[in-house]
Amino acid sequence: MVAALVVLSMAGTALGHGRGTNATFTAAGTAAGTAVGTTTGRTADTAAGTTTGRTADTAAGTTTGRTADTAAGTNAHTATATAATAGTATGAGAGTAAASVSTAAAPSTGCGKAPTLTSGTHTIQTNGKNRAFVLRIPDGYDRSRPYRLVLGFHWLGGTSTDVATGRTVETGTWAYYGLQRLADNSTVFVAPQGLNNGWANAGGEDVTFVDDMLRRIEADLCVDTTQRFALGFSYGAAMSYALACSRATVFRAVAVQSGGLLSGCSGGTRPIAYLGVHGLRDNVLGISGGRALRDRFVTNNGCTPQTPPEPAPGSLTHRITTYSGCTAGYPVAWAAFDEGHIAAPQDGAPGDSGSRTWLPAEVWKFFTQFQTSDPAPGTASCRVTVAVSAWNTGLTANITLTNTGTTAVDGWALGFTLPDGQTITSGWNAEYSPTSGRVTARNVAHNATIAPGASVDIGFQASHTGTTAPPGSYVLNGTACTSA
Repeated sequence: MVAALVVLSMAGTALGHGRGTNATFTAAGTAAGTAVGTTTGRTADTAAGTTTGRTADTAAGTTTGRTADTAAGTNAHTATATAATAGTATGAGAGTAAASVSTAAAPSTGCGKAPTLTSGTHTIQTNGKNRAFVLRIPDGYDRSRPYRLVLGFHWLGGTSTDVATGRTVETGTWAYYGLQRLADNSTVFVAPQGLNNGWANAGGEDVTFVDDMLRRIEADLCVDTTQRFALGFSYGAAMSYALACSRATVFRAVAVQSGGLLSGCSGGTRPIAYLGVHGLRDNVLGISGGRALRDRFVTNNGCTPQTPPEPAPGSLTHRITTYSGCTAGYPVAWAAFDEGHIAAPQDGAPGDSGSRTWLPAEVWKFFTQFQTSDPAPGTASCRVTVAVSAWNTGLTANITLTNTGTTAVDGWALGFTLPDGQTITSGWNAEYSPTSGRVTARNVAHNATIAPGASVDIGFQASHTGTTAPPGSYVLNGTACTSA
């Protein structure tokens, strides 16, 4: 069990985002969402179990039992930024100081395929259980364009439908925490449904659920696997934090809104772009806990420690600080606001507001600073041949990539899947990331352009645990290649 960073008392307000009458929150045991005296259609939240003023180990269940950094079959992002976060921006409405961060796109295996998934609710089997999620595919979906992917996790007692519709604050306007309207059909959105309307993540089962969702979605839809993001409020923030800890190489950035250490932190040593948001007067998950969550990634990301300024009590304003000195591509920002445990704070007035809240614009700015630089996908036609030479516990793979189209390929990213047990230890003529599972090989300076009919030779050395088969499922700039 991982010690929680907050003290949860019997008399705290609901660990959800409901207005209306406060509900008792207790920790330990299996989470359950209970409607208690709600007045605006929101679900107030309670959890089964007991704590009486003591520090809870976790709010519901155990910490993640997994230490893997990448989701099987998914692709990690690569930070190739040329500038670190740019100093500190403070003051109400100052906004996050977003540095321009450019990476090469890494199209998923679903690129180029006619999708079978549609917008709506879907169910998958994971850990022997049926798990559901709501999917929102952009209007005019283009199967040759790799899209950004955003996962929005609900609060305790909330639902995936609440996130997908925004109905608990303002229907439509606040869909996916207000990000859908800002995305302008540039993003695939997912709202997962938690067990018992929470994210206890017992034995890491909710992280595994996310792994399996990514596998299902990205095998069917065209996703840029360097552009995965997670956010949530309250318990949903805790789940986003668990992913920051255990899947830092899978997700590009997270936004943790009024969270606590409730869903565990397996791993927690790698950097990830991190936006923390918390209310000064939060009496459910106190701001001191939010600061402690943030400070883990201040350290991981190599930022210069500081005590960020926060708004004056009673001011009904917010202040945002972007840390300086962070490793390029791994910014940390902190947004403190003068209110309580609410999800859509506004300046100058108490309570939630879907149309007046400043928060969605800041989250969107933070997420969209990570741009991709690959050429438009769908223009490549390709053939791949591979020769593997294996010994004991090692192998080399020599790959020839041929442009079979009629136009030059100017800048390329070749995705492929390594068999289980293989891990790349070195490579040549390309940059490889990650080193196992779904890998992307990106061009280097001397071989960025492949003329029609021309080829480039790349390769890698890898360790193996017995399987020496060649890679498979080759995709070049979003287009599937033939294999010889």
